[in-house]
Amino acid sequence: MTSEILRVQRLGKAFLRYSSEWKRMAGWLGMAQQPLDRHWALRDVTFSVARGESVGLIGRNGAGKSTLLKLIAGTLRASEGTVTAHGRVAAILELGMGFNPEFTGRQNALHAAGLMGIHPDAIHAELAGIEDFAAIGEYFDQPTRIYSSGMQMRVAFAVATAFTPDLLLIDEALAVGDLSFQAKCFARIETMRASGCALLFVSHSVEEVVKHCARALFVDAGALRLDAPSREVANAYLDHLWGHARGPAPAAATLPAEFFGSTGVERFTTRPFYRADEHRWGAGGARIVDYYLESEGQSYPSPVRSGARLRIVMQVRFERAVEAPVYGLLIKTLDGIFLFGTNSAIAGGGAAHDAAAGDVVGVEFALPVGLNSGAFLVSLGVSVTDASGALQPIDRRYDSILLQVVHDQPIWGLVDLGAECRILESTARVDG
Repeated sequence: MTSEILRVQRLGKAFLRYSSEWKRMAGWLGMAQQPLDRHWALRDVTFSVARGESVGLIGRNGAGKSTLLKLIAGTLRASEGTVTAHGRVAAILELGMGFNPEFTGRQNALHAAGLMGIHPDAIHAELAGIEDFAAIGEYFDQPTRIYSSGMQMRVAFAVATAFTPDLLLIDEALAVGDLSFQAKCFARIETMRASGCALLFVSHSVEEVVKHCARALFVDAGALRLDAPSREVANAYLDHLWGHARGPAPAAATLPAEFFGSTGVERFTTRPFYRADEHRWGAGGARIVDYYLESEGQSYPSPVRSGARLRIVMQVRFERAVEAPVYGLLIKTLDGIFLFGTNSAIAGGGAAHDAAAGDVVGVEFALPVGLNSGAFLVSLGVSVTDASGALQPIDRRYDSILLQVVHDQPIWGLVDLGAECRILESTARVDG
């Protein structure tokens, strides 16, 4: 038996546009019709997937990811190239695809499994297990038109994985499920992989791809740009997404030369992971002109491994003399929850300095990234202390840096408090 479960060779899909639907229909019937134009959604894509392998597929909206999965699943016909799959392919593509909205979940499960080529006796034998895994209670016998997207996904995943396929295709479907059900799904996927099932998994969440896939494919504008280990692909995708390329990592405990003795040139907006929707304000007198991130010897890392130490350095150019400036750091969730904040007066051990006009100062915050997997916003600031002892901002750049974090182990919540668990030997016995 070959270890290769899927081979895609020079695969391409073109969508044709005609001047009228009549001409489109004539083309379907074999009558020569010249289309107005030909749009290649995918072209010249080649890769293979081995048995038991888990491969992520990432890219922007419209990059061609869903088209690729539909070609592999057989719901679209290729314009060029070939797809060769060994064994049975199960796919969870568009939610509810193939479900009759008037059928109940049970009826749709029977119908969908039948379309997968499963023998009726095997379907009925597994139906109770499908109902139990989906865990939607009495809704399993209600029409699916009243289902939420999460309930549809539960039934679709339960059916697709009840009869272990050789290749499972998932197109963003798990994103609509709650976290506990997602964990349940990935636990089943790991069990299936152990028995030889391969996974091709589309997600916009780079942390999910890195967590669950050792390898990933980066698709952009219909072309396969990179096929490499998932962490390397995630970095390339994020660089592409934010429009910046990252240079080679410097040695640990070093900084780019421009952070020392420079003229304080504005480079902030050119750095990787800069967020153009930042909120900037302050009374003026100093400007935060640059920043640098480093973790585990890598500059501008993404994702950052949870628990690893992260250095966040900002460069400030002073436009006037400032007595005892205070530098600040803040980390928030995407929806604005404050997770952590500190400043140089608190974390700097009381160290302070005065700045003269024209000074360029580098300030470093170093901290362990005790966060769960996800995306977070970093804010930087420089302030002065007024006569009442309150901090008055000179320049604040809120929500200006996007920080991606990946955690190696599943935990709940936003932060990792480093909990440990031990089973203690019983010191007493209760008789009777």
